[in-house]
Amino acid sequence: MTLLRWLRTAAIDTKPLKHTDFRRLWAGNAVSFVGFQLTAVAVSVQVFAVSGSSLWVGALGAAALVPLVLFGLAGGAISDAFDRRVVLLVSSVVTWMSTWGLFFQALLGMRSIALIFALVALQSAGFAVTSPTRSAIIPRLLPVDLVPSANTLNFTASNVGTIAGPLLAGVLVAHGSYAIAYGLDAVLFTFALYAAIRLPAMPPSGPKSPPGLRSIVEGLAFIATRPVLLASFAVDIVAMVLAMPRSLFPEIGADRFGGGEAVGWLFAAISIGSVVGGLASGWIGRVRRQGVALLVAVTGWGVAVTLSGLAGHLWLAVVLLAFAGMADLVSGVYRQTILQVYAPDEMRGRMQGVFTVVVAGGPRLGDVRAGVVAASLGASASWVGGGIVCVIVVLMVALFVPAIRNYTSAEASPAALPTPPEPARAEPPSCT
Repeated sequence: MTLLRWLRTAAIDTKPLKHTDFRRLWAGNAVSFVGFQLTAVAVSVQVFAVSGSSLWVGALGAAALVPLVLFGLAGGAISDAFDRRVVLLVSSVVTWMSTWGLFFQALLGMRSIALIFALVALQSAGFAVTSPTRSAIIPRLLPVDLVPSANTLNFTASNVGTIAGPLLAGVLVAHGSYAIAYGLDAVLFTFALYAAIRLPAMPPSGPKSPPGLRSIVEGLAFIATRPVLLASFAVDIVAMVLAMPRSLFPEIGADRFGGGEAVGWLFAAISIGSVVGGLASGWIGRVRRQGVALLVAVTGWGVAVTLSGLAGHLWLAVVLLAFAGMADLVSGVYRQTILQVYAPDEMRGRMQGVFTVVVAGGPRLGDVRAGVVAASLGASASWVGGGIVCVIVVLMVALFVPAIRNYTSAEASPAALPTPPEPARAEPPSCT
């Protein structure tokens, strides 16, 4: 009996799913993220098949990153100025139509690199607006004490998609079925569209700031004058730029572990750990000292990455990277939660826009950092050294920024917490 009680306590908290609107939003996002990963793999393979060059495949990252940064910041400002349901719906339609564009170009065998890049950029722009808007909506749907659990559910679902999507994509693109992959993505995305349609109206709840450069600057200034928010962004950038070993996996996998399936296991390990951590995350919502929990999680990420870079056996490296993935899930949940509940509602869109840019851009900068250091000092030194420096910098943040060290869940902005609707009691859980 004691074991069963412990398992219930440790299991992922599903109480947010009792709220109908959140349940639809979560299910739609979870299903559509599998499709998003299908397209991410299929478009890379198609570009290589058309161009025969890895250079063009690498350029896809730039085609996606530039609109992600621009529209991530602008999208956050837009979602603070207008009804967030409308913003989410319009930006979702943009993403949906760009995916159908990829489907038709593949179906018609057009083989145009320029067209593919343009559609990827458009899809990235749509995602850059939907992501911060969806995150800013969550505290309007749920009581503040359920926001950490809601974020855990979202992060866990996205990590499941990160595993399932590429595996399914591999089966499809192995036979050149790019159109089927894109078409399946578009069909799955209709779940997210339906969830957006069924949301209640969400007009701005506080002072409105017209979207534009001034609004974006106001959001950045708000972060700069709040040590808690500034430190939460800083530790994320430190973790991803200094200790993300992803671009070293091919070389280490080949040289140390014999290549072949080893590289695939290295790439999958972090996401596998995140999923396992999410499924055993019942304790996350009960932690009061969220600032300390965030710092411990990011430190744990750095330590696990460091040790995995020293591992001489593939299974040990995978296990340690999985522990890093668990720590990354915990840190992501607390960073997102702090951002959602600390800022007033009229600032949430802009805060989530910056969050989207940091989360998307940090790992890419980390890939560059790891590659440059590896070229000079070797892959092992780049991997292990990055983890060590990450731990040192995070400990310095903990020492010199007491605001983040002392942050508790009680510090939610009272102006930011409109009363959410009561959960529907009669309706059973459903994706629709």
